[in-house]
Amino acid sequence: MITCFIRYHIDPTKKAAFEQYARNWGQAIPRCGADLIGYFAPHEGSTTLAYGVYSIENLAAYEAYRARLAADPLGQENYAFAMKEKFILREDRTFLKLASAPHGMGEKLK
Repeated sequence: MITCFIRYHIDPTKKAAFEQYARNWGQAIPRCGADLIGYFAPHEGSTTLAYGVYSIENLAAYEAYRARLAADPLGQENYAFAMKEKFILREDRTFLKLASAPHGMGEKLK
């Protein structure tokens, strides 16, 4: 299993638009085959950083998922929404693998 972390730099005056974008992905991403952990909008601190996080089996499954997402009507609508509203200034994807599992299996610290 790999986890995709998407770091967005957003226009801080368009946070509400990003939140709508996130809610739309909350419907489309699971339907297209990825395990959505969530989208996170600025709350305190930086007003320009936001994140999307989801897991998928492997990079081959990711490619198939991306094709389904691109063909999904809500996915297409959400891409168009982001292009029209221009609230995303930059977007970076990083794929990571969980390295700390299993959690909580060792002795407790004394």
